[in-house]
Amino acid sequence: MRKQYNKYYSIFFLVAFIIVGISCSKDDSSEFDEKWEGDIELPALHNSTADIFLSPTTIFNGQQVTTYSMEYDKRKKHARWVAFKYYNVTGQTNWNRNDWKQTEWGGDPWQSDPNISQSDQRVQSDFGKQGYDRGHICASSDRLYSKDANEQTFYYSNMSPQKNYFNTGVWSDLEGKVRTWGRSSTFRDTLYVVKGGTIDNESQIWTYIGGDKTKPVPKYYFMALLCKKGETYKAIGFWMDQSTTAKPALSECARTIDELEELTGLDFFHNLPDNLENAVEAKYAISAWTGLQ
Repeated sequence: MRKQYNKYYSIFFLVAFIIVGISCSKDDSSEFDEKWEGDIELPALHNSTADIFLSPTTIFNGQQVTTYSMEYDKRKKHARWVAFKYYNVTGQTNWNRNDWKQTEWGGDPWQSDPNISQSDQRVQSDFGKQGYDRGHICASSDRLYSKDANEQTFYYSNMSPQKNYFNTGVWSDLEGKVRTWGRSSTFRDTLYVVKGGTIDNESQIWTYIGGDKTKPVPKYYFMALLCKKGETYKAIGFWMDQSTTAKPALSECARTIDELEELTGLDFFHNLPDNLENAVEAKYAISAWTGLQ
């Protein structure tokens, strides 16, 4: 709820609210989906001179599909956040990561992001030689609906330095839960996901790669989730500390979206009408997220 709207957007949202008459649990108009469905997952942009907004796409079954979107900070050589959504198209599993072994890559296709200058990206030696995994933010397994989409998850702009115990531990556990929810048409019509590591606040940076201030290692990682099913909306946030080897229960990491906004300084789901945003961001229920312990 960290609003940054100008006068034009305030008027726009007021008109939209009057038109659709939407509430937290009621969606009586298909116009809501037409007006908001495309960009609900995007947090408000920082829009500094060092930031780049990227939204790689692929053609899938003759249609252009967004793989994910991100705000990338060239000064930090790291994404501020990566956002994407699961629905009936992106929830498919048509590609297996192991199949890369049979391609010209001969293995996982790690590569520089073609949309960012090479000098503004990290390289392989910033990870393994420094004791970190190349941790996908949008996970490879989050985008299995097509080979091309899966390949885009291997851009270095989508990598974050993660300790193996974290990347393959509690973070992996949460990613697995999100994929289960995202691929279940009985659980969601659309699941909106925002993921990232903390790079803006000095107190939330664990260390720097080789002491290089342009290469922070996030101390904390977060996820913000919003689920739409029929006329019902629910949201939940997660906040995890990779600097400790302790593995907490996922439920211990849960936060409201309001709390996550305070921790991260980000404005999640700001494109929702105010009354709906206020309602879903103020609370969460563990019981509403199947299998969350």
